[in-house]
Amino acid sequence: MKEVIAGIDLGTTNSAIAFLKDGVPEVVPIDGQPTMPSCVGIGPNGKLIVGQPARNMLIASPESTVLSIKRKMGQDRRVGLGERSFSPEEISSFILRRLKDEAERYLSQPVQKAVITVPAFFDENQRKATQNAGALADLEVVRIIN
Repeated sequence: MKEVIAGIDLGTTNSAIAFLKDGVPEVVPIDGQPTMPSCVGIGPNGKLIVGQPARNMLIASPESTVLSIKRKMGQDRRVGLGERSFSPEEISSFILRRLKDEAERYLSQPVQKAVITVPAFFDENQRKATQNAGALADLEVVRIIN
């Protein structure tokens, strides 16, 4: 199997993962959609929930749901999620891990490397935090690009 380097758009509202197939970008569908909400929640059982299922929890359990974590990247603070708290890098890593897992299922092979997009205005600290989030998701971040 040829090594896959995924392209990840880690967005404020939605995220997506794609790869090149015969030189043509192909987006991995997640829950039947080309993008996944960049949303993380904790269910009543304490289990992490990522994507559309977490987004669906937002109205009923806003204290157990986090949106727009990208805006907090690079900040030295904890974000409450239910009775627990996480760094912005950890929450972003949960999103990246879900994208990675979905891509591995779709491709039937490991995805270990990725290029991750960030906004052009991200400073060095925010870029490093994004790279750290990738590492927490067991991804070798080959490059951070605007």
